[in-house]
Amino acid sequence: MKLTRRNLLILSSAGVAATAMGSLPAFASLTDDEIAKLTGGADLGEGAITITAPEIAENGNTVPIEVSAPGAVAITLFADGNPVPNVATFNFGPLAASRSASTRIRLASTQNVVAIAKMEDGSFQKASANVKVTIGGCGG
Repeated sequence: MKLTRRNLLILSSAGVAATAMGSLPAFASLTDDEIAKLTGGADLGEGAITITAPEIAENGNTVPIEVSAPGAVAITLFADGNPVPNVATFNFGPLAASRSASTRIRLASTQNVVAIAKMEDGSFQKASANVKVTIGGCGG
């Protein structure tokens, strides 16, 4: 191959692109790491927490999410496709009448929203919902 200015430009652009793609974080693994930090590596049960999210969100800027976990001390929301997966944490005191919360979150693209509840006995419960986003709300 003859090394011309054009070939050198193409090769250097391809090298820069390959380097940039290799340094992108895997958002799902970031979520797994954050969940492991939260739970201390404990096993996650299912069934004691309910998450309500739309199947399709037309705009990722305001996606309504509701979580409920009777007997929970805290509930943490994660969005596994966002650059920063930890979205919100709700703490409940001993006199809380309801162990539920609702909020609106931003989602970058179609992804899973995961809720982790720390229960009064120290165990952890998990629930997730897949939300299809037609217009992303977060920049990456």
